[in-house]
This record gives sequence, C-alpha cells and structure tokens, in this order.
Amino acid sequence: VQLQASGGGLVQTGGSLRLSCTVSGSRFSINAKYMSWHRQAPGKEREWVGNIAPGGSTEYADSVKGRFSISRNIAKNTVYLQMDNLKPEDTAVYFCRVNWGTASAWGQGTLVTVSS
Repeated sequence: VQLQASGGGLVQTGGSLRLSCTVSGSRFSINAKYMSWHRQAPGKEREWVGNIAPGGSTEYADSVKGRFSISRNIAKNTVYLQMDNLKPEDTAVYFCRVNWGTASAWGQGTLVTVSS
C-alpha cells in the first residue's frame, strides 16, 4: 500500500489549499478504511488533524475545527483535506494515514507554508 500526498504550497494568511492523498496498491480500496490527516510543524511533534471514518463521519482537532474539512472519493481512492482561513500556525508538513485492522500506512508528507 502506498499513499501519495500532494497539494501543499505557499499561501498567505486567510488563504485556502486542498490537499489530496491517493492510495494505491493491489486491489486496495479506501472503502471501509479509517483515513486520517496529521501534521508536523518545525521543531514540534506530529499531531493529529482529523479523520474520516469508514461510514463517512469526520472528526477534527480543536485547532482546525470550522476551518478544515475532510472528504473522500472512493472511486478515485483519494482523501482530501480542504483547508480554509489558513493561519501561520498551520505551517507544517501534512501527512495522510490509512488504518485497516491492526495495520497502517503513512504517506510521505506535503509541505504547507502560510505566510503572515
């Protein structure tokens, strides 16, 4: 299973970005899988941003609630992180993760930089 995250870049405060995470692997589908986004800012530990459960429900960290949203396209095996009203403190490398049973896999990360 491989996860490819993309969509990061440089954006001004208040701007928006949409990250994508495409999962590939022999007959591996994100359907009924638990997908999550995490981020790691410079000098800090990786933190959870939010997730989308197999049934489609979503949860978010308090720091991003109301500004970020997670969605998925099962046919494209892709999960999205829509980020609005970005703040400098959102600057980080963003990672996606898939969980199934007791196994998991991480993507390689995509850098988001928010300028003030």
